[in-house]
Amino acid sequence: MTTESMKDVAVIGGGAAGLSAATTLARSRRSVLVCDAGAPRNAPAAGMHNFLSRDGMSPRDLLAVGRAELESYGGRTVEATAVAASRVDDGFLVRLDDGTSVRSRRLVVATGVRDILPDIPGLRARWGRDVLHCPYCHGWEVRDRAIVVIGTMPMSTHQARLLRQWSATVTYVVHTAPDPTDEEREQFRARDIRVVDDTAAGIEIVDDDAIVGVRTTDGNLVACDAVAVGSRAVAHSPVLDSLGLDRVEHPMGLHYPADEFGRTTIDGLWLAGNVADLAAGVINAAAQGYTVGTQLNAELVNADTTAAVDRLRTREGVQQ
Repeated sequence: MTTESMKDVAVIGGGAAGLSAATTLARSRRSVLVCDAGAPRNAPAAGMHNFLSRDGMSPRDLLAVGRAELESYGGRTVEATAVAASRVDDGFLVRLDDGTSVRSRRLVVATGVRDILPDIPGLRARWGRDVLHCPYCHGWEVRDRAIVVIGTMPMSTHQARLLRQWSATVTYVVHTAPDPTDEEREQFRARDIRVVDDTAAGIEIVDDDAIVGVRTTDGNLVACDAVAVGSRAVAHSPVLDSLGLDRVEHPMGLHYPADEFGRTTIDGLWLAGNVADLAAGVINAAAQGYTVGTQLNAELVNADTTAAVDRLRTREGVQQ
């Protein structure tokens, strides 16, 4: 098995969070290696939004630019999946699925999440196109169009109220979400949001590749141009599992815990992006990566300083 030379930091996951952390560290003159499987969460989307100066940019184009920037500062990216990690001396040994391994003093995991969608025929095929979940990401693109919100969780009623900001024609299909409370139904009536007390049986598509509605189990068609649904965001990392960091429940799904700077309870292990923060958009994830990069570099500076002082005292003690 081939082992990479010792790095200051190994970053698992090369999305916005991982690349931001890696670039910040590389600019701090740290040796950095990014391991990325090449399957970003937002790949189905034609463009990302609410990212200052990059609005509408393809997610893959953003990552390509990010990798080029990282490499310009001496960082490296390898296309591989990290399958496990263990503590070795004062650092980590990460095993990759290509048979190689990486040794590093510190470890950043930024592998994001998977979106678990309800099992509704036609839904996944439209995901990231005219089936959306975040109005801040894609609400503008469906403004003034008829939107059906399919309820999947307690927060789905909140999603419907949000989307009313972008469209005057919003219908809420309860589906598997809890039945709306009397207060929620009153709020819907006040905002002219129609409620359909039924489950969704499928997404209806016409020949020119456009959604025309949501078919309910009673056979009715709820006409619409776009569908919104709350996915269950699930973080899963074999690296974090192998190191003993446990996932915790969140109203939006499952994530791994970290503090506001990305530190975990495992010494030397840091998290950035959706793997720790399920609500983070792309720009938030990039900002979190920057925070992790600066905080981690400061930690390494302190460690390097302590080691240098120990060496100085040893030399001076010998000389005396």
